Amino acid sequence: MGDCLSNLNSPPPTLPPQPSTLNPQPLLTQRIGLIGAGQMATALGQGFVKAGLVAAESLLASDPDPEALDRFARATSGRTTPDNAQVAGQSDVIFLAVKPQQIAEVIAGLRGKITAEKLVVSIAAGIRLAALAKGLGSEVRLVRVMPNTPCLVGQGACGFCLGDKATADDGRLVEQLLGAVGVAYQLDEKLLDAVTGLSGSGPAFVYVIIEALSDGGVRMGLPRKVATALATQTVRGAAEMVAATGEHPGVLKDCVASPGGTTIVGLQALESGGLRAALLAAVEAATRRSIELGGEEGFGI
Repeated sequence: MGDCLSNLNSPPPTLPPQPSTLNPQPLLTQRIGLIGAGQMATALGQGFVKAGLVAAESLLASDPDPEALDRFARATSGRTTPDNAQVAGQSDVIFLAVKPQQIAEVIAGLRGKITAEKLVVSIAAGIRLAALAKGLGSEVRLVRVMPNTPCLVGQGACGFCLGDKATADDGRLVEQLLGAVGVAYQLDEKLLDAVTGLSGSGPAFVYVIIEALSDGGVRMGLPRKVATALATQTVRGAAEMVAATGEHPGVLKDCVASPGGTTIVGLQALESGGLRAALLAAVEAATRRSIELGGEEGFGI
């Protein structure tokens, strides 16, 4: 194993930016608005402030639910309002952080209130840039983002794409903001469905893997609490090994699998059970469903 992982002693590869409060970035001058103050909006706002990107007083969130507004204010120290139009009028960057089923109503209330000087960032799953432009006006600068729930703990994996009117500077700004809650990659819009299938749905697939590993430990006699803790740390540690070494996961797998040992027998059991094929099929199925949702009636504007 020493030879196999010898590159751990070499300079680490260049990795995507990670959220950090140790080296805060220069404070942005843009005022950030969030239409919707749910979990994802709160995670974003909290990440912006913790990373030193945005001053709390530059945050403004709207939501019809007073409890959601209260949670946002307590988590971010930002300002709140029940009025979406107020957010549109007082913000330079406006995040649409509502459910896809709510987007048509929200967009209808914003049409004509967002000028070309403002940037609109949508995190509504499945809503295409063309639909957003149709609803808000073709002159509006748009960015579409596919985040995932680990943004809530600063470990998000996001993809984003730019609308026709968005600039390269807009892309850099969005990447910087999303970097406060994880990593982000700019892609063509046609690839965002694949992002949805992989990193959007992927956390649920990993939770099943953690649960199954824990069940295996319990079956072999471990207490449930210990089994779940070991399974969780094993997944976290393995992911960090991939990130820290820059090695292909298959190489790291081979490093653990000694000839005739326990791991290779376990890997044979995984192959017999179809784990690899099942995960491939899961990403494909989730991607295809994302494509379907984007075309369904009610998801357009």
